[in-house]
Amino acid sequence: MKRSVWFGGVLAGAAVVAVSGGLWAQAAGGADEPAGAPAAANLTLDRAVQDAMRSNAQLQSMKAKLEAMRERPTQAGSLPNPMFTYSGMDAPDGGKWPDTNEKRFMLQQEFPWFGKRALRKGIAAKDAEGMRQELDSMTREVVTMVKESYYGLFAVQSVIAITWDEEAVIRRMEKIAETMYATGERTQVDVLKAQTEITMLKQKRLELLAQESMLKAKLNTFFNRRADCPLGAAVTPPATGFNGDLETLFALAATNRPEVRAAQAQIERYRLEGKLMAKESMPDYKLGLEYRDIANGDNMLMFTVGVELPLRTSKYRAGIREAEKMRASSQAAREGAERQSALDLQDASFKLQTARRSLDLYRTELIPQAEARFKASEAGYRTGKVDFMDLLESQRFLLSVRVMAAMAMGALGMEFARLERAVGADLTSNVKAGEMVK
Repeated sequence: MKRSVWFGGVLAGAAVVAVSGGLWAQAAGGADEPAGAPAAANLTLDRAVQDAMRSNAQLQSMKAKLEAMRERPTQAGSLPNPMFTYSGMDAPDGGKWPDTNEKRFMLQQEFPWFGKRALRKGIAAKDAEGMRQELDSMTREVVTMVKESYYGLFAVQSVIAITWDEEAVIRRMEKIAETMYATGERTQVDVLKAQTEITMLKQKRLELLAQESMLKAKLNTFFNRRADCPLGAAVTPPATGFNGDLETLFALAATNRPEVRAAQAQIERYRLEGKLMAKESMPDYKLGLEYRDIANGDNMLMFTVGVELPLRTSKYRAGIREAEKMRASSQAAREGAERQSALDLQDASFKLQTARRSLDLYRTELIPQAEARFKASEAGYRTGKVDFMDLLESQRFLLSVRVMAAMAMGALGMEFARLERAVGADLTSNVKAGEMVK
């Protein structure tokens, strides 16, 4: 499955930063809805994840396949069906078939050599275990993509809410310009500039609404629903309190990531395969019981024993070598999975820390500075010390800062989701419990 960052082009210049504390709450009422349309219920992150895990078509397909593979150990460990044989010995008489002079009833059961059944059952169980790890891996991937899309929607809806707020600010600027134009203090050009800015903001909002619609369609696809099913506002803000110790996370990822566990299951599977190939040179055997019903003589009861002659030993030696090579391949695959897990973990951890630092920067410096700049420009415009373009630039800068902050809050959630994917565990509960936190 291919992942994408959905909101990368919302507004020009929107960088990866974070949002101020109260911004997320604006998302609930920010999106335009058709007149008369029923409002969809707010969408929490937990509900989005649960819906995907319950209904995602790919996960349902793999779950059914896993359930099918769990039936294989019973089949692999079972004895072959016994064989019942009936035969009669007749003598031809003038082209007619007289009554049978002798009838035979035989019951035979084939038995694999000691230990083969248990090994075949163990191999089938390891195959099922490998499929379970593939399911876990796909589940993690789906959950990660759901969270990425969810926080993309969260960011876009936040930006839509910001555009409504900023439109109200520009309309206030327009009123100020109209008032000053009426008194002859300013020209009509200032009014026209404000009106043009409002129109441009509406155009940006149309683009945002298109991105919101696309993200909702993506989430509905993950939920195995029609793309146009209604979804409400994304109201769960990203977790920001996690600051896990990297060494602890590395150790957790080395044993908990599904790809690592899948490779380990394959190592154990081919170890059993090698043992089975070594036993394949030992003969299987059949035990039988035969009863003879003789019309003109004494009836007889006979025991039969049949033994396989495993003369083609070269194929068994080749099977042993194959199992050894496949085990070495699985060992290398496990090491590769561990290295990839460490790389993904390092990358996600670094980006998460960067996003959090950006959040602090915006909360403590850039947003307050942009607000102070705009207030000063507005006061200067009223007194004639600042022209309208300076005021407009201050408003644009404040808008840009707030937009970049909203986008960054979405990025923060995405990077946390990727960190969980790299570790192979849900870290949200650890945030709440205070575990693995410095």
